[in-house]
Amino acid sequence: MSLLEFYDALLLDLDGTVWEGGRAIPGAVETITAAGLPAVYITNNASRGPASVVEKLAAIGLEVTEESVLTSAQAAVAMGLQDFPSGTRVLVVGTESFRDLARAAGLEVVDSADERPAVVFHGHNPETGWAQLTEAALAIREGAVYIASNLDSTLPMERGLAVGNGSMVAAVISATGVAPAAAGKPQPTMFHQAVATLGAQRPLAVGDRLNTDIEGANAAGIPTFQVLTGVHGALDLIEAPKEQRPTYIGRDMRDLHRTAGELLPGAQGGFTARTNRRDILLERGNADGTPEQALRTVLEVAWSMPEPPELIRPMSEAAEAATDAW
Repeated sequence: MSLLEFYDALLLDLDGTVWEGGRAIPGAVETITAAGLPAVYITNNASRGPASVVEKLAAIGLEVTEESVLTSAQAAVAMGLQDFPSGTRVLVVGTESFRDLARAAGLEVVDSADERPAVVFHGHNPETGWAQLTEAALAIREGAVYIASNLDSTLPMERGLAVGNGSMVAAVISATGVAPAAAGKPQPTMFHQAVATLGAQRPLAVGDRLNTDIEGANAAGIPTFQVLTGVHGALDLIEAPKEQRPTYIGRDMRDLHRTAGELLPGAQGGFTARTNRRDILLERGNADGTPEQALRTVLEVAWSMPEPPELIRPMSEAAEAATDAW
């Protein structure tokens, strides 16, 4: 039985999982379509509103509704409403869609720290510059509560890893000494909300980033599937702390068609692994053994060690070929 046959819903990250800079990652659209499972697209990228995300998904061949999209900007506004009533003045460092979400929630959006906002919301916007960050810093120094949509330091793009919202937030922290509350992943809130929306009993979260997608779903008690198409790869997995370790590991979303036994950490592909002091020796391996099979073999041993291994030492031609591909 494949994972797609066992689970009843998918909680899907976007950047690095479904698309990269708006370009569909190979196999993602086909896998989602073939699955036929209800899904919610959970994204830490606050630069686009739900309607814009729906349009971009349609452009790569996925027909979804706004109810199937959950952004960290939505989560941030919901977090603010827990402590502040309708009509509260807020400063939004972010896109116009973020401001629209705040207005739709009954909050009064202002543009200057001089208007004494009670809350500063901070989400990703490629146009954010010194002036916007300065208004945020001035407002926070005057006592405004600071809420970030997310703290991702990087954002996967076709050209590589771009500056993410967390890196912009870091500038405000440096100027104010105030760290924000974060609404998006790795907080479990968005995952709980998505499960409630779907009414799912056996959801599976899919993502590429260990410290957001995987950690957040783990915190929510939801099984996780890590793809190697985005930010974090094999070496990151080997060194991952317990809270960031995925249930399953696949090359990309096409591996969702595989069985749990193929995707769980453990010896496979003819590979074996054992410790030698602080190193792991990766041995044997079938001629057609894949890098992912070698990785899962190593992970079973690495995650049983009290500290991450110092070296992964390939001890055969197959092992060397596999690790070279990491």
